[in-house]
Amino acid sequence: MSPLLLALLAAQSPPPAPPVPFQPGERFEYVAKFGILSVGSAAIEVAAPESVRGDSTHRFRFSFSAKVPFYSIESTLESWTRMRDFESLRFRRDNLEKNRRFLLSWEILGDSGYYRQVDPEPKPNAPTAAAPLDDASFLFFVRTIPLELGKTYSFDRYFRPDRNPIQIRVLKRENMELPDGSKVSCLVLNPVIGESGLFAKRAQAQLWITDDARRIPVQIRSRYSFGTVTLKLERIAGTAGS
Repeated sequence: MSPLLLALLAAQSPPPAPPVPFQPGERFEYVAKFGILSVGSAAIEVAAPESVRGDSTHRFRFSFSAKVPFYSIESTLESWTRMRDFESLRFRRDNLEKNRRFLLSWEILGDSGYYRQVDPEPKPNAPTAAAPLDDASFLFFVRTIPLELGKTYSFDRYFRPDRNPIQIRVLKRENMELPDGSKVSCLVLNPVIGESGLFAKRAQAQLWITDDARRIPVQIRSRYSFGTVTLKLERIAGTAGS
């Protein structure tokens, strides 16, 4: 094969996806604690990849359920994030809160500069951010970037621009225990995304991730209307060595 033909073929091939510290089948399971009480469970997982509008995507899912006196919630966030450049293409939020269901889903077309809500009812196109992210893809994006103690990082990448910036404060380092009993150093982050949800500003959330190449989310703490819930990692599946 001639060098010219090889060059043409290389130019037409899509760029390889950047390396990431996760893979399909990875699943982290958590117990939800309200004080000393176990009040529910949560899971963060990488589902089987899917194609969206011809692009290969990571499919991320975060599910959470909890029940305390006078309050209950079941929530699922799903994101379809393009592999080659880590941009969100589709996002779905399904909440059942106090027996009221709130289902929202969006198609995100960052290449064309807009997003549109498709559920519960279609809405007109609206401008989106460059290289957009959503709530679920952010949980995995933060695992792919370098983080330094004491620094604050700001990104204008939330797909709904009026809710930018996304901010990450690296608060401190703490030793935590993994489900197998091993000790690991973690970075404690204060992520702020949007006006509602797990990482809203008012939630005063903290996220513990291992300070190593795996970037395992070991613990998440978030404030709700009824009090503060801590998600403690109790099982790891689908990762190298698990």
